[in-house]
Amino acid sequence: MSDVWTIRRVLTWTTQHFEKRQVDAPRLTTEILLAHVLKTGRVRLYVDLDRPLAKEELTAFRALIERRLAGEPTNYLTGTKEFYNRAFKVDARVLIPRPETELLVEALLHAVPKDAPSRVLDVCTGSGCIAISVAGERPQATVFATDLSPDACALAKENAQALGMGDRVTVLQGDLFSPLPPDAKFQVVVSNPPYIDSGDIAGLSPEVRREPRLALDGGPDGLVAMRRVIQGARRVLEPGGLLALEMGETQGSAVLELLRAAGYADARVEKDLERRERMAFGTQPAA
Repeated sequence: MSDVWTIRRVLTWTTQHFEKRQVDAPRLTTEILLAHVLKTGRVRLYVDLDRPLAKEELTAFRALIERRLAGEPTNYLTGTKEFYNRAFKVDARVLIPRPETELLVEALLHAVPKDAPSRVLDVCTGSGCIAISVAGERPQATVFATDLSPDACALAKENAQALGMGDRVTVLQGDLFSPLPPDAKFQVVVSNPPYIDSGDIAGLSPEVRREPRLALDGGPDGLVAMRRVIQGARRVLEPGGLLALEMGETQGSAVLELLRAAGYADARVEKDLERRERMAFGTQPAA
């Protein structure tokens, strides 16, 4: 990059370069990375299209281009991901929150009362996006979150503190339900467990393969963690409590069978906005 490189010129050149290298969403990726370097919003880029970039800005932007072309996810480069109207810190310690997980939050909020105390558990919390979003939308809810990864737990705690939920979300490190107090009971249990078949990991995009394998790998059939969550939730859900799960788009019938075999009432699957089966629900039978 030589001569005078304005925002307009940088946006055009980088978008074309990303297109040639088959980077997903080349224009959007360019805008996000450039706005990050310039410490501004994407809209401001278009207000200042003719502003020249300083040498140090070009150097920083070039470094991000190279890292993105090497397969590093855009959200790891910027260090943030918007989820349910909140900016979450993300890095290589955690899975990047997906838009479909926002639909899971939306669905389970119907089971969490707005004006009464409740207890919610998020299993395999990762960045804490589900637990923190529920706490933010339901001020009287007490929320617990667990994760096997100490690194993920550390980041979830950072996010809870940064987003003003540090005293409302309790993050516990350990295997699924094991870190919970022996007598813990909840009205809602939610989980986005690892659900990708082990044999499919190598075929994922370079960007996804940069995310923690622990958060992706669901074992030989993708359902190893799912089975354990479904079984374990029966022990901690109150009568009439809801279990809400995110799953792979081809796993609907298998997860539905697991829910029914475990004794859940009203077991069902629901579709995302692209009509793919991505969520499953079951209700703890009344005592």
